[in-house]
Amino acid sequence: MGKTLAEKILSSHAGHDVRAGELVIVRVDLAYVQDGTGPLTVRQFDKLGFSSLPHPGRAMIFLDHASPSPRQELSNDHKFLRAFCGKTGAILSDVGSGISHNIVSERCAIPGDIIVGADSHTCTNGALCAFTTGMGSTDVAVAMGLGRTWMRVPESWKIVAQGAFPRGVFAKDFMLHLIGMVTADGANYKALEFTGPAMTALSMPGRFTISNMAVECGAKVGLFNADAVTRKYLELLGRPEAFIALAPDPDALYEREIVIDVSTITPTIACPHTVDNAKPVTAVEGMKVDQVFIGTCTNGRLEDFRQAAAILKGRKVAAGVRLLITPVSRRELLDGLADGTFQTLAEAGGIITGPGCGACVGVHEGVLADGEVCLSTQNRNFKGRMGNPNSFIYLASPATAAATALTGKITDPRHFMP
Repeated sequence: MGKTLAEKILSSHAGHDVRAGELVIVRVDLAYVQDGTGPLTVRQFDKLGFSSLPHPGRAMIFLDHASPSPRQELSNDHKFLRAFCGKTGAILSDVGSGISHNIVSERCAIPGDIIVGADSHTCTNGALCAFTTGMGSTDVAVAMGLGRTWMRVPESWKIVAQGAFPRGVFAKDFMLHLIGMVTADGANYKALEFTGPAMTALSMPGRFTISNMAVECGAKVGLFNADAVTRKYLELLGRPEAFIALAPDPDALYEREIVIDVSTITPTIACPHTVDNAKPVTAVEGMKVDQVFIGTCTNGRLEDFRQAAAILKGRKVAAGVRLLITPVSRRELLDGLADGTFQTLAEAGGIITGPGCGACVGVHEGVLADGEVCLSTQNRNFKGRMGNPNSFIYLASPATAAATALTGKITDPRHFMP
């Protein structure tokens, strides 16, 4: 019997064949934390008796959630984490460099890797066919200290996407649609493996969006085959040697198969206060908004901003609406400055902020007031997610966000598609 992608990757790092349901100890290629989870990880690292890293190049610290720091206590956390890197040789990605998951995409992850991070959206790099998954701070401290970790081999679901994406529908719409079908805890601890013609044709930014949100239906990881699209992406990053073709065996055994015809999907939105509260945009069209946020590890890549810029070019953001634009990395920022994308967004009234998580986690750069409504391209709309439990967050694609910024109310992007 053949293996799924999850079983193949975990087998290669366990040193023997593994199957779904088994408990295994596996070698870890990279362990990382960010400034929210990092201080606890470092304290646990010390408490467990570790004094050094066996592989300093396989441990990374990212200062991305409060970037730059807005408060004294967060600045002290940054100082604490910088000192840990100085002492141990762990790699530091300082403020302004970008979001952890996206820097890992650009610099580190390769097909077949196992990567653990003290952040639930570590699953983003399943798009590169790496088994990347979020863990608690203590587990990541152990992974840093030992270079290995334990886990249960997840059962795999095969998500087959047929057809072609229609006008105005993107990877974000697909994933919100899927999460609405499966529910927020419907795929707990499963490995979602995305395949079918619509997924094969999808760009890497689209794949990152989908893998990033796998955890929003409870999944352990969201994996794509390492194929020609993966190869081209790594070549563009100057890492062609990192490519390894990787796919499940034809006779792999899946716990469940879900087939979706993407041509039937329309622009989709997740309404407050859960990600699985998914509806067609047309069901809530006309809802007034105060803020629109385009960015985050879900939809903060240049392709996303180009989609928004195509709608906003030559137009102005509606009066009374704040449009926040936050790229995921310095690389994406520089590329978007070079090709004029960010100039277009700024001319339309967008507020460009530095690379990082920005408003997503409610620490700074866009905290909402009581009763305010934000339409965001992020991955979560939980009550209080953006810093105020008395506000309301809707999730949608960059195209829907751009159209909404133009009108000041939730708007189907197809009205403005070029």
